Amino acid sequence: MIIYPAIDLRAGQCVRLRQGDFQQETVYGNDPGEMALHWQSQGAQALHLVDLDGAKSGRPTNLEALRSIRQAVTIPLQVGGGLRTENDLNTIFDIGIERAIIGSKACKQPAWLGLMARRFPKRILLGLDAKNGLVATEGWLEVSSIAALDLAKQVSSLPLAGIIFTDIAKDGMMAGPNWEGLAEMAQATTLPVIASGGVTTTDDVHRLRQMNLAGCIIGRALYEKTIDLKQILSE
Repeated sequence: MIIYPAIDLRAGQCVRLRQGDFQQETVYGNDPGEMALHWQSQGAQALHLVDLDGAKSGRPTNLEALRSIRQAVTIPLQVGGGLRTENDLNTIFDIGIERAIIGSKACKQPAWLGLMARRFPKRILLGLDAKNGLVATEGWLEVSSIAALDLAKQVSSLPLAGIIFTDIAKDGMMAGPNWEGLAEMAQATTLPVIASGGVTTTDDVHRLRQMNLAGCIIGRALYEKTIDLKQILSE
């Protein structure tokens, strides 16, 4: 299982939000490249990047920060937030980022997701952000009527790199993942599933490994040192 340290970008800074709430922000650093290099030096095999401004505005925004990260590290990068057009994807790939995460647009236009998955095979991840089992969009500012499990089943035949499943209620709360939701998601699709939201302790990571998930994304727990990346990677 690959562990992805998360770097959330807002106004060029590294931040974390509680439950996706832009009013509950903690700034952890003002040099994204330096932060990325730190995680690489701790043994990270890949990084998970989120353009929070892009998620809110609907277009990639923190491009300078993304470039600084790409220049700082050699490990693979995946990025999401505001990727709604093919041009947006090309912009991200031209920076040198390996994988792009599509969320809101995938929910609203699954046929377009299929087109992009076939155009960029194994380079697109579906970002499934759920609240009470329903897909949330627009930087978590809206909740749709589409069940996350139904969308996962619908896209299982596409050449996607995988599904990132986030339970908004757990994100940034340091209270553990939604274990039942993750188990249901893993059963609903044949695609690789990456867990996101609420990973707080080393026991959480061990339990996720036992579920045979493809990866897990860890944010606040790394920044607040309830999980030591170098240690957990060595276990």
